[in-house]
Amino acid sequence: MAERTSSGLLTMMLEPTPAVAMTLPAEVREKLAELELELSEGDITQKGYEKKRGKLLAPYIPQIQGVDPSLQIDNRIQASSQAVLPGSKHNKSRAANTRDERFRSDLHTEAVQAALAKYKERKMPMPSKRRSVLVQSSVEACTPPDTSSASEDEGSLRRQGRLATSTPYQGHSHPAVEHWFNRVIQGSSTSSSASSTSSHPGGRIVTNTSAHAALNANAAATALADLMAHTQLGVPVNSRVSNKIQQLLNTLKRPKRPPLREFFVDDFEELLDVQQPDPNQPKPEGQQMSPLEGESLGVVTNWPPSLPAALQRWGTTQPKSPCLTALDNAGKPVYTLTYGKLWTRSQKLAYTLLNKLSSRNEPLLMPGDRVALVFPNNDPVMFMVAFYGCLLAELVPVPIEVPLTRKDAGSQQIGFLLGSCGVTLALTTDACQKGLPKAQTGEVATFKGWPRLLWFVTDGKHVVKPPKDWHPPVREASNDIAYIEYKTSKEGSTMGITVSHSAMLAHCHSLTQACGYTEAETITNVLDFKREAGLWHGVLTSVMNRMHVISIPYSLMKVNPLSWIQKVHTYKARVAVVKSRDMHWSLLAQRDQRDISLGSLRMLVVADGANPWSISSCDAFLNVFQARGLRPEVICPCASSSEAMTVAIRRPPEMGVPPPGKAVLSMGGLSHGVIRVDTEEKLSVLTVQDVGQAMPGAMVCVVRVEGTPYLCQTDEVGEICVSSGSTGVAYYGLPGMTKNVFETVPVTSSGIPISDRPFTRTSLLGFVGPDSLVFIVGKMDGLMVVSGRRHNADDVVATALAVEPMKFVYRGRIAVFSVSVLHDERIVVVAEQRPDASEEDSFQWMSRVLQAIDSIHQVGVYCLALVPANTLPKAPLGGIHISETKQRFLEGALHPCNVLMCPHTCVTNLPKPRQKQPEVGPASMIVGNLVAGKRIAQACGRDVGQLEDNDQARKFLYIQDVLQWRAQATPDHPLFLVLNAKGTVASTASCLQLHKRAERVAAALMGRLNTGDHVALVYPPGIDLIATFYGCLYAGCVPVTVRPPHPQNLATTLPTVKMIVEVSKSVCILTTQAIMKLLKSKEAAAAVDVKSWPMVLDTDDLPRKKSPQMYKPPTPEMLAYLDFSVSTTGILAGVKMSHAATSALCRSIKLQCELYPSRQIAICLDPYCGLGFALWCLCSVYAGHQSILVPPLELESNASLWLAAVSQYKVRVTFCSYSVMEMCTKGLGSQTEALRLRNVNLSCVRTCMVVAEERPRIALTQSFSKIFKDLGLSPRAVSTTFGCRVNVAICLQPNRLGKLAEQGTAGPDPTTVYVDMRALRHDRVRLVERGSPHSLPLMESGKILPGVKVIIANTETKGPLGDSHLGEVWVSSPHNATGYYTVYGEEALHADHFNTKLSFGDTQTVWARTGYLGFLRRTELTDASGERHDALYVVGSLDETLELRGMRYHPIDIETSVIRSHKSIAECAVFTWTNLLVVVVELEGSEQEALDLVALVTNVVLEEHYLIVGVVVVVDPGVIPINSRGEKQRMHLRDGFLADQLDPIYVAYNM
Repeated sequence: MAERTSSGLLTMMLEPTPAVAMTLPAEVREKLAELELELSEGDITQKGYEKKRGKLLAPYIPQIQGVDPSLQIDNRIQASSQAVLPGSKHNKSRAANTRDERFRSDLHTEAVQAALAKYKERKMPMPSKRRSVLVQSSVEACTPPDTSSASEDEGSLRRQGRLATSTPYQGHSHPAVEHWFNRVIQGSSTSSSASSTSSHPGGRIVTNTSAHAALNANAAATALADLMAHTQLGVPVNSRVSNKIQQLLNTLKRPKRPPLREFFVDDFEELLDVQQPDPNQPKPEGQQMSPLEGESLGVVTNWPPSLPAALQRWGTTQPKSPCLTALDNAGKPVYTLTYGKLWTRSQKLAYTLLNKLSSRNEPLLMPGDRVALVFPNNDPVMFMVAFYGCLLAELVPVPIEVPLTRKDAGSQQIGFLLGSCGVTLALTTDACQKGLPKAQTGEVATFKGWPRLLWFVTDGKHVVKPPKDWHPPVREASNDIAYIEYKTSKEGSTMGITVSHSAMLAHCHSLTQACGYTEAETITNVLDFKREAGLWHGVLTSVMNRMHVISIPYSLMKVNPLSWIQKVHTYKARVAVVKSRDMHWSLLAQRDQRDISLGSLRMLVVADGANPWSISSCDAFLNVFQARGLRPEVICPCASSSEAMTVAIRRPPEMGVPPPGKAVLSMGGLSHGVIRVDTEEKLSVLTVQDVGQAMPGAMVCVVRVEGTPYLCQTDEVGEICVSSGSTGVAYYGLPGMTKNVFETVPVTSSGIPISDRPFTRTSLLGFVGPDSLVFIVGKMDGLMVVSGRRHNADDVVATALAVEPMKFVYRGRIAVFSVSVLHDERIVVVAEQRPDASEEDSFQWMSRVLQAIDSIHQVGVYCLALVPANTLPKAPLGGIHISETKQRFLEGALHPCNVLMCPHTCVTNLPKPRQKQPEVGPASMIVGNLVAGKRIAQACGRDVGQLEDNDQARKFLYIQDVLQWRAQATPDHPLFLVLNAKGTVASTASCLQLHKRAERVAAALMGRLNTGDHVALVYPPGIDLIATFYGCLYAGCVPVTVRPPHPQNLATTLPTVKMIVEVSKSVCILTTQAIMKLLKSKEAAAAVDVKSWPMVLDTDDLPRKKSPQMYKPPTPEMLAYLDFSVSTTGILAGVKMSHAATSALCRSIKLQCELYPSRQIAICLDPYCGLGFALWCLCSVYAGHQSILVPPLELESNASLWLAAVSQYKVRVTFCSYSVMEMCTKGLGSQTEALRLRNVNLSCVRTCMVVAEERPRIALTQSFSKIFKDLGLSPRAVSTTFGCRVNVAICLQPNRLGKLAEQGTAGPDPTTVYVDMRALRHDRVRLVERGSPHSLPLMESGKILPGVKVIIANTETKGPLGDSHLGEVWVSSPHNATGYYTVYGEEALHADHFNTKLSFGDTQTVWARTGYLGFLRRTELTDASGERHDALYVVGSLDETLELRGMRYHPIDIETSVIRSHKSIAECAVFTWTNLLVVVVELEGSEQEALDLVALVTNVVLEEHYLIVGVVVVVDPGVIPINSRGEKQRMHLRDGFLADQLDPIYVAYNM
């Protein structure tokens, strides 16, 4: 073996040719044959075989400089067995199964098994599903005939499922770098036989070692299965959630990736970590590649000047010569089109199209117009006639797929293409036209996104014979457009590629030369004849050379995958054009056929030879069919793309070309765009075969994928570019993209263009090897760049398929694509699950796929989803429509039945967790603010002392005295009016009536209780509640209002009642008869201990007697009432309200809202705590106005009750809660018209205040204002209030419209600012413009009440903060509560909530801490006193915030993002468990959508909040508990989740 090139750089290693083999001494050849025999019989191990064989051959193989001896020895002499033992019965099988270890196509399967073995101990928690979701059946339960396959790239991805042990032969020494190619590329000589061991489906005995490995791997699989079955992973939904989370945590504790490098946080941005390139990553080291020139196009005498000219020649001189034979689905020839027929029928059609179609007496078509060709794949004859008919008429055919339904995958894009090409006419066959979907008129329906088309049937009866004197213009090939071929891009958009007449002719010429086509050859074509290789070989070049094409339809292949081989045999075809999947299918079916021969083939064109995985199909096919006459050297892979047409093709053997080459490349190297022979990894290799030489007359070069098209180095992977006269010309109507792709100018490293001719980008990734052979390693469309490394979708599919796929998913029904999340690509794998695969099996398969991909490609999979069988969108000829699948995934319309997300492993660019800096001391803070000219953030309402008003009630220290005074002064003045669900008045009370009822209650209590006793009032909303409240005050008792239990839901509501009664130390319960029965009922006994209730009195029929005398409290600081409420964090907190605070509260509200006896206000709030209680029970008595009371519960049966009441009583001021507002927007949003007809008019409303203890919900208030604007609601009317436990009314914003606003008594409208959400996480306020990224709108919480002072303090140092700084809101006011009332004596813990002082500055004032984060900002507006207005913005409760990654998150912000992510998410709540973020979403829609939400929720939280969701829980609507104020009870939800009480539809644990 001599060196092929002197440099030694590109030494190709050849297998010894038969000639060399014959020179070995006879005894050596005999020994070799015996060795082969021993190995095949299993008497010797693979290793022993290699060793002995190496010894035998060593003396005869010359050492080649720089090449690994191990590699040389591997070049075994395989011709020996044939040479020596002619009589040996083994030589037949020997020829077919010679071993070439490096290139076994089942190597990958083995690599995958080895990779998985490393992972055996990893456990993952399984998602849990509600049973109803498990029963989700596939679209068709039975699998259609094409399920074993059904993919364009199907066979190409086939790997033998057998297991074999021996690892590929590895080199030990590491010669100098310049010899990398010696080790990369190995030639297999022309006599080389197939290269797959154990891939013979015919069942050759696998050597012992292989069988052994199979056992081991199976053992591994079962071990994994056992492991997963015995670790709480079985799917029963009722297993405790916490165990699963524990497992998940254990999984997360194992460090996965190397630690990220340090990076800086600039003052404000938390920067995403930019992945730094690994300093050790391989870099290209070769020289700059020099462009590759194909051989020159030969001059052919008598070559027709154009394609129509060739048709004319053959049609007139050889009319009987067969052109095309069409087959039916049984494989029988239906019709053979001769050249004479093709010529006359095309002429007829051309004449008809140009002369017989008219609209308004104008010819419908002019030369150059585009015409759609819509022909089914089983009718090549009609297509060919139509195509040539258009060429003869100088029309431009645009072949497209037959649309089957109105919603075909990608059909809309095809419509867009037709529209942009200006197509008005579609040609089709009679049968096809009948099958198209029809509109009611009977015409063909207009498909979504398609232009209006006229459909013309080209069958015989519709076309007319041209007159004798008409001849089609047959011109020389020009640069005009000949036809347009469509292509779908990675993103799913469809482009039309224009091919000129001259390019079409040149391409036929170069194909003829490269393939050595001769006149009248027979060729079988299995490909789609409408585009790419099927069109180029089977419709265009065939006519150029008067060849006979046997067209095999896809439908026949599905029924009989061997049909093409049978036709090669029957017709003695010289050439066959196939895809690797056709070879793969025929392997599966070949056992039944004995009597077929492929000996006639001189060329088997593998059209998708550019797919790296086609090599295994070629090898396996050769293995089986070599015995049937197939010569190894006739397999000719080729590479092509729609833009550049044929790029390279392996020449047939008679052309004296160099032998084919193969390369074993390291996947790691490829991911960095570098070609490296695989040395140490063994597992992650890609074996590729060459696709031959460049086309005649073409120049090929390889350029960088991104940026300027610099030429690559020789060992660098880049995009292949072609310059020749036979490529496409442009994307129709897209000049910008055309320039980019069809007019690329490759430049050298110094920036000099390499040629004055433009190049076309082929979208193929590859390199040029020795002997000018082109190698392809992937396509741009399948390229996924993750953290700077390139991965190929096809390679990932192949790895997934190598994990015993047949049991769980369909081969060829796997889609791999990347989605962009958080500034990087993330890999998504979607596969169709077999209907019979069990939940556990599928989950196990999924986790193994994740591990295999991680091991072999060193890349994490972001999401792996399984969908039911037959639900993925299909491409026209089988295969999965990738872009459509991706679209559905992103829209949440895939409806998977199984999902595994692994964001923890693949998201490595999160900002570093924030390190808490030591706080700046409070003194420095103040000085800093002074220096910066910032004022300290504080604000106050108007001074109560200076507000002189004729307030009679001020004379009284106690609210009960005010009631007695009103009962005497204005006994009949109406105070309260309660409405029922029908909107009619349920009850009323005047001053005197209320006083009398209160007296009765006091009389009943005075005999039984002592002064100062606590009394629980358990009443439905109404006057009873108010009367008993005042009765308690009259008797000197302390009232505690309690919401009554819900009769339908005693189990959850009654314990709360019990708890309040116990914690408040109530000695007596006042209630109605009905509730009294309920408290002591059997149902109640199931929920609480009914025997331990204190004394229960019903007040329904109290005797009319006056109490002896009213109780007079000795001092206003005495306790007046207790206000109990459950906070959103699930804590029951009661606060003490003194008489002084009660009066101050009423006075403050009266002044702020300007309440007088002549006023009416409407209240739709719960009367049990906070401001709701004060407005119901206290304010009317104090200020004397009439309150129209609407119990919110009644809205559930009549949503319009509150608004109708407001309109009916012409109320100017009304109060409601967010839950009431939500009921109105959801329940009445579509009924505003009906309400208007009922004369509901809201123009009377000046102020509608939402009572809340949270950040204002802008979206809700805005949509409320928008919806009811039609009913006259002023857009300025809605405003918010803010209160909390320590002070129930801090802000109220009464908007004044009309005169009062002009008088300036009201102050400005509430303002809205936009803050940066990322800064908020760092406890900073950064104001941004509306609409800027990460902006969050915050609305002022209302105007601060008279007598209230507010300051913002640092939560840690308790120092005052400056204007627009985020801190805790502290409040000082005469109506602050005086402290918590708790039974456990924990007052000390919370003492500073009610009386705390600043650590610096004004250290005298006593403040109460609200527990809310917010900031004050001085605005440009002025208030009534002419001062600048200070706005208070509440951001959220400190107790609610989530501390994650060192940052502070407000649940509502995450929830808002999540709700926006999918239309079916009705509500959402988040909480943390240990350090995991749990997201609970309510699904409004079918349960099939449940799993769609998992990925969308994870995406949106990553994108917008830089957080990884740990668990996604999908539940039914209404599961998230909400309190009476409409606030989510996240802690209750968390408890329910951990106790597994939510009955979730699906729980996904993101690994």
